[in-house]
Order: sequence, then C-alpha cells, then structure tokens
Amino acid sequence: MKKTKNPILIAGPCVIESREHCLKIAQEIKKISEDLKMEIVFKSSFDKANRTSLDSYRGPGLKKGLEILSLVKKETGLKVLTDVHETCQVEETANIVDIIQIPAFLCRQTDLLIASAKTGKVVNVKKGQFLAPEDMKFAVEKLVKNGAKEIFLTERGTFFGYHNLVVDFRSIPIMKEFGVKVIFDATHSVQKPSSSEGKSGGESQFIPLLAKAAAAVGADGFFFEVHDNPQKALSDGANSLKLEYFKKLLVKIFEIYRAAEDEE
Repeated sequence: MKKTKNPILIAGPCVIESREHCLKIAQEIKKISEDLKMEIVFKSSFDKANRTSLDSYRGPGLKKGLEILSLVKKETGLKVLTDVHETCQVEETANIVDIIQIPAFLCRQTDLLIASAKTGKVVNVKKGQFLAPEDMKFAVEKLVKNGAKEIFLTERGTFFGYHNLVVDFRSIPIMKEFGVKVIFDATHSVQKPSSSEGKSGGESQFIPLLAKAAAAVGADGFFFEVHDNPQKALSDGANSLKLEYFKKLLVKIFEIYRAAEDEE
C-alpha cells in the first residue's frame, strides 16, 4: 500500500474585491487548512483581463493587488497564487507569489510561458478550453526548456458548443503522462461562458460531483473558487463554491483520493 500524500489544494475568490474581503476569506481558508491538517494555497486575481464585458469589474490592478496578496501571506502564512496576463507583470508578481498561473486563454502564449518559467516559481497552466489534453505537452516543453522547476497543468473543461463546457476526465491521466502534477478546477468546469448578457453563468450544484469524479480518476490536486456570498461576488459568482461548504467537500474528496491512490 502506498503512503498517502495530501492532494494539492488551491482556493480563494476569483478576483480581489477588497483588502478586507481578501483577508477575511484567507483567514477562513487558513482555519480549514489547520483543522484538516492540509496545506491550502490561497488564490485570487489582481486583474481579470479577459472579462466579456467592458463594464465588468476587473480587480484592483497589479500594484495594489500584489500589496494585498503580500499582506495575506504575512497575516496568514498561506502560500499564494495569482494570474499573469502580460510578460511585463511576471517579474514583479514572482517577487510576491509562490505559484504563477497562466490563464486558459493564454496557455499557448510562448513569451508569457518563457518569462514565467525563468522566475523559478511553480507555474500552473490552465488547459485552454479549445485544446485537446495531449496538446498541453507543448506548453510543458516551453516551460521545461526555459528552466521551470515544477509545473502544474489544470483541467477546467472543454467547449461543448456555445455557452457550455464539458469535462473529459481522460484528460487527467493523459496530462499526467507528461511528468507533471495535474490539478482539477472544479469551479470553472461548471461555468457557462458568456451566457448571461455579457457575463458567465454557472451550475455550481455540480461542483461536488465533478470534484469527486476527478479524485477517483487520479487528479493530483483541486482548484476551487470560493466565496462567502457567491450571489454578490464581483466575478464568477455563479460558478463559485460557497465557503461554508468547502471543508465538508474537502473531507469527502480526500476519502476518494486516498482510496484511488491505494488502488494504484
């Protein structure tokens, strides 16, 4: 029987809404982390540069956003993750965060991947909704050839017609063949892209089902957007997990994760 290791866990609000809100969510995540004796990486974006509508809230921007993420690290001790969208953001971001994330729509942006790899930080690349899982090997090659020490790939669903995503769970073992850790994004996978007058909808009731399925097929970790009040979230509320349900779901996921690992 293999020795069980805890899965990689990444969680937080989609976007930094305010200093106070970010700290509040981070402190709750820290408490869950301590209760379950599992490390959880805090995630939130300083800028959502790919919002559908010009009027949608994007975040506080690079400078203020990184200041808030730095405060989260100092106050809670949690590791932090955030997205970068342009090469000019990478170096400054790497000075603060533990994991640099490449958004799904930018997973083929060579210069962004190279710049992120050269920081020496862990790089998490979201699989594009438009890509086959086997094509992510080229993103891995770009990172490895430019010095990336540790790479995560994240499955977050594939376009299935307009305004809909579907998860092909074969993508998890396929991408694990590249010798990297594969994360399952349980919240973006239930998104209904641009389905609500310039905003994305979502079917959050399916988050637990998909997360448990990913645990069963061997995902190395799990990504969740969590919020204390999803209906009032400034971004991705429709596909966010309500924070009060997070701990209970993690317990169930870990039971499945452990059983799946023991059978390998």
